[in-house]
Amino acid sequence: MTTLSSNRPVSVAARRATNANRRWLYGSLIPATLILAALSIWPVFNLVWLSLSSVTWSDGRPVSEFIGFANFNDLFRGEQVYWAGVRNTVVFAVCAVSAQMILGFSMALAVRRASGVGRGLLTAIFLLPIVIPPIVIGAMWRLMMGRDFGVINGMLAVIGLGPVDWLGDPRFALMSVIIVDVWHWTPFVFLLLLAGLEALDEEVLEAARLDVVNRWQELRHVIIPLMLPTILVTLAFRIILSFKVFDEVFLLTAGGPGTATEVINFSIYRVFFGQDRVGMGSAMSLLTLFVVAFLIIVAQVVVRRKRAGADQ
Repeated sequence: MTTLSSNRPVSVAARRATNANRRWLYGSLIPATLILAALSIWPVFNLVWLSLSSVTWSDGRPVSEFIGFANFNDLFRGEQVYWAGVRNTVVFAVCAVSAQMILGFSMALAVRRASGVGRGLLTAIFLLPIVIPPIVIGAMWRLMMGRDFGVINGMLAVIGLGPVDWLGDPRFALMSVIIVDVWHWTPFVFLLLLAGLEALDEEVLEAARLDVVNRWQELRHVIIPLMLPTILVTLAFRIILSFKVFDEVFLLTAGGPGTATEVINFSIYRVFFGQDRVGMGSAMSLLTLFVVAFLIIVAQVVVRRKRAGADQ
């Protein structure tokens, strides 16, 4: 009885402290959660409403008229430029992200195996493109890819090849934008994969190396399986970001020539701000939002399954 009576006040005090901590936790999180929800959900609801409306301007104010799914009907039946942008965006994402993953992983392996000054020098060189402002990148590559005075055509002339209109010829324009994107964003992939490589357990690697005979087998049977979760997260990041490409297309080709470099975001920009079709632009934005959200969910499911498999 003495023991029970002495434990009871302690238990009540502990319960009160737990409840106070819980109230403080919820009380401190609720304002931030409400603000974040309002900033995230309200624009989506507004986008849904605008996509179901015809928006005109009267006395400097927007006037919305509910028209149901007419914008979506026009989008699926008559907006050929948008669908050309979807096709180009998919080609852009597959080609650019594939090249970035291969190059970024190779660069991360090279830096991890380097030492001393060489390691710092390689890291600085590899990271340089990602710190350059996009407007500088656009101006720099426009000069380099210029048909008459570009340095790339100058090098082709040295080996006897004629000039190429890299940004004005539909056969080369999208490839040129992909090259610039690979140059710009490979350092991002390199940085994430290098962090993953540095986090690998050295003892596990040393033990695994006893079962392989060369570096290729070590890469294939040891490093890549251990790096798979990091590789998948990086891949998901880049695929999602590649669907949001805009600045490079805007600065280099403005979507041309024709629809050769038209991408989804540039179509939305043109409809919103060039043609002042708010309802159609909202329908395009909403459809793109759902596609990107679907990709994020699929990427999360795949990464979780791979992580679960790696942990087992």
